[in-house]
Amino acid sequence: MLSVLPLQAQTDLSEAEQRRFDYYYMESVNSKLRQDYANAYLMLEHCLAINPTSAAAYYELSQYYLMLGQTPKGMEALEKAVKYGPDNYWYGQGLANLYLQQGQEGKALELIEQMAEHFPSHIELLYTLESLYARTENYDKVIEVLNTLEQKRGKSEALTMEKYRIYREMNDEKRAFKELEGLVKEYPNELRYQVALGDAYLQTGKQEKAYDIYQDVLKKEPDNANALYSLASYYELTDKKALYEQTLDSLLLNRKVEDAVKTNVMRRLIVQVEQEERDSTQIIRRFDRILEQDTENADLTMLYAQYLIAKNMEQEANPVLRKLLQIDPTNSGGRMILLQDAIREEDYGEIINLCEAGVEASPEALEFYFYLSIAYAHEQRHDDVLRICTQALEHVNENSTKEVVSDFYAMMGDTYHTQGKLTEAYQAYEKAIEAYGNNISALNNYAYYLSLEKRDLDKAEEMSYKTVKAEPENGTYLDTYAWILFVKGNYTQAKLYIDMAMNAEGDKSADVVEHCGDIYYKSGETAAALEYWKQALELGSDSAKLKQKINQKRYVE
Repeated sequence: MLSVLPLQAQTDLSEAEQRRFDYYYMESVNSKLRQDYANAYLMLEHCLAINPTSAAAYYELSQYYLMLGQTPKGMEALEKAVKYGPDNYWYGQGLANLYLQQGQEGKALELIEQMAEHFPSHIELLYTLESLYARTENYDKVIEVLNTLEQKRGKSEALTMEKYRIYREMNDEKRAFKELEGLVKEYPNELRYQVALGDAYLQTGKQEKAYDIYQDVLKKEPDNANALYSLASYYELTDKKALYEQTLDSLLLNRKVEDAVKTNVMRRLIVQVEQEERDSTQIIRRFDRILEQDTENADLTMLYAQYLIAKNMEQEANPVLRKLLQIDPTNSGGRMILLQDAIREEDYGEIINLCEAGVEASPEALEFYFYLSIAYAHEQRHDDVLRICTQALEHVNENSTKEVVSDFYAMMGDTYHTQGKLTEAYQAYEKAIEAYGNNISALNNYAYYLSLEKRDLDKAEEMSYKTVKAEPENGTYLDTYAWILFVKGNYTQAKLYIDMAMNAEGDKSADVVEHCGDIYYKSGETAAALEYWKQALELGSDSAKLKQKINQKRYVE
């Protein structure tokens, strides 16, 4: 028998010994705060040399052993802390948890039994005991603990249902039902307890008793959702399909039944239909009938849309989602589903409609600003891009990801450059890179635009190299790097990277092919350069300079 809680005699210290003990103990505390654990440990040893029954010193010592992974020594020290400090609840709690962590459930159980007796106000110990007894299927002890809890806290639905469950495990049906009947007797006006008793009867084959209870409840409260659902379950179990459907309708088409209840009932029906692999059209028909009448139930509408999507019925889900947004414009989840569909279809008009409304309804949701700015850019609404990015950045907080913040600045940089506002563009790119140094797209665009102006070429090369290193097979990034090398006069390296760009997967733009011709020309391969310039022209370039290169068969600055 583990004996750690009976009060132990403490060592009597002289006044001088007590002063020495206090000094060493405070030194150990200060050393711990300085993270000087070696000295803290040494000070505790001095404490125990003076007072070998100091619970506090043993507790602190146990923490160092556990921190060092010396679990047996830590457990031994913690046991002594509990032995010499029996009135400290937290020492006992720590030891019990350690026993459980180490798989010593027997020791944990014995200790918690003693603690439950020693600390009667700590109700949580009884719940722990119940769990441990249940784990070992010691059901008599579980009932004993539950009775104690009932004496301390009064009769409750949770405790009664747990006692009912345990008695069922013990095959003691008589006492199981006595518990539920006692709950009904204790709270005669709580109709949900009567329904719970009826459900228990139904689960154990006492169908007529269950039916009588449901009917009795519905006489008192005809719109009682729990009773209606349980009665429907009774009709389904007894193969009365027409009455089953009629009772479900009485529940789901009843305006007095709360929206949340209807939604939960539909969730249960979905699970049931899926488990039994029944035809899903009955669920769809039921959703349609409810929503024809109950037009403002946002949760139920969202559940319907999710069900249709799960059934690969995206087209049918879209009008349901649109109805959802009419009911609740702040439902970002439903809006995002529609938005993803619009993005897939590249329907920029629809993206703009959804995101403009999304920004207004959910101003904190940065994803709507993000996709809206992209759609505006596609439609060449440059002022709107700048406006919406600026607006988005006003809603950035500590939870916003640095990548998203960086992307907004990068889009502003791209837009300013399109407008010919180079100073503002470069400032925006700097902020994008400051927010997130690995924004590859921003690095590439910034570097390329600098090279076009032939300014800060070393910085441009450094930024561009980061993009090539990050995505070594990206033709766009390889082209930018090759072009910067070309502008710097490093034609040999430029030719190496432009060849890699030309060999990368994907279609080549006229600009890339023209760059290739320029680099080949400076590398001394005039014939090849001319062919690449002609290819660039065929790809749709209408550059006068390109035509001049072809006509004069030479590179033109």
